[in-house]
Amino acid sequence: MNSGKVRVRFAPSPTGPLHMGGVRTALFNYLFAKKHGGDFLLRIEDTDQTRYVPGAEDYIIEALKWCGLNPVEGPGIGGDFGPYRQSERKEIYKQYADQLIESGNAYYAFDTPEELDKLRAEAEVKKEVFSYDMHTRGKLNNSLVLSEEEVKGKISSGEPYIIRFKMPENADVVEKDLIRGEVKFNTAQLDDKVLFKADGMPTYHLANVVDDHLMQISHVIRGEEWLPSMPLHILLYEALGWRENRPQFAHLPLILKPTGKGKLSKRDGDKMGFPVFPLLWTDPKSGDVSRGYREDGYFPEAFVNLLALLGWNAGTEQEFFSMDELIDQFSLERVVKSGARFDPEKAKWFNRHYLQEKTANELGDLFKPVLVEKGIEIETRMLIKVIEMVKERCGFVSEIWDQAGYFFEPPASYDEKTVKKKWKEDTPDKLNAIIEVFLAVENWNAEQIKEAFSAFMNKKEWGFGVVMVPIRLALVGSSQGVDLFDICELIGRDETISRIRKAILTIA
Repeated sequence: MNSGKVRVRFAPSPTGPLHMGGVRTALFNYLFAKKHGGDFLLRIEDTDQTRYVPGAEDYIIEALKWCGLNPVEGPGIGGDFGPYRQSERKEIYKQYADQLIESGNAYYAFDTPEELDKLRAEAEVKKEVFSYDMHTRGKLNNSLVLSEEEVKGKISSGEPYIIRFKMPENADVVEKDLIRGEVKFNTAQLDDKVLFKADGMPTYHLANVVDDHLMQISHVIRGEEWLPSMPLHILLYEALGWRENRPQFAHLPLILKPTGKGKLSKRDGDKMGFPVFPLLWTDPKSGDVSRGYREDGYFPEAFVNLLALLGWNAGTEQEFFSMDELIDQFSLERVVKSGARFDPEKAKWFNRHYLQEKTANELGDLFKPVLVEKGIEIETRMLIKVIEMVKERCGFVSEIWDQAGYFFEPPASYDEKTVKKKWKEDTPDKLNAIIEVFLAVENWNAEQIKEAFSAFMNKKEWGFGVVMVPIRLALVGSSQGVDLFDICELIGRDETISRIRKAILTIA
């Protein structure tokens, strides 16, 4: 059915916030589609209504938008293959479940949850695991055992049933994975998965295969956790008569914890102090808040660059990529099989790079909301100058305040260690003398201030540090900060003298 055009989809379930591993899956699908002039689709797989979380679908759409991964088809966008929410497609799936029953590839099962729980418990006592499969299905309450009349009777009387796939006995399923090479499974190890539930909804397995076929998906690029489902999906394509035009598969490696052991989880982020979700998420039931990369101050381009290199590399030393460069250089051949270790420090490093790439004007626009929130008004010209001075010290926009807050408001306190070490008995007298020097400076700019200050200090033969550290303490509140005379120029003569006088009165 596929025309030869590359068509890929990102198909998340709206069961909570989108993990960064899910965003990476979307990114690799997007890059692959763009590289090959194809289509990138968004499909919401909401067949499991018991796990549906309000707000999760909007969150997914917003997260993709923030990352610049814009689908050409999907909910709210439209397209020729909609609807793009599986809950709105449920009438479609039943006919394919019925087709599988008619061809002998699936069967009705009437076992109650209680009956199956009992079988599981009995197996557990024997230190075994119960599996509904080729070894047990012939002894259970299903249409493979019951007569046709009994089956019809149960269905017409409204008895609940599910539809299970009839796994072939002891057959090898061999498929080429575009990342892992040849992958082989034996059906003796596989159970008869549920395809259609008692609530009239398909399971992920049936809906996924039917939708990928009807939406003409050419490549299924998804996480490694779906690898065990691959043989069932291949057998479903065959059973539905779609073997010849089924999609090609590629299973991406896991994103691992910073230790390199095990899959990265929200718990790891909570424990080590970094987000694992693209955007902040508030759980609608518990009210629990989970951090997001956007709200933590990461630029989307830094987040995307970071994700791209988790499991893929260009085969060069290059580490910084624009979206266009990623599209140009991306290939599934360069995606690794083994898990990719996430390094939170590297994430900060990427963000720092992208911050340094931005102009002071751009950063000024991003920083203005911080000043507005604090009720601070400042001329754009001064703001730009301040940012130019402190930019190199910052990795996040929020750090501009940490590095430059003293430009916008006087210090509320003074660093105790510096006071103890540098504020001497004669410091107030020396500072009063400096105030007189500052009052006499004709042109209030860094160069003139420094010249007058240096001439006075040399005349008095005072050590520069003896006075400069206390002045810095008065202006900044600590011994940190950019060039002292630049600070004086920018905050102005009156503010400089006011802060020095306040320090003289405050520091005992």
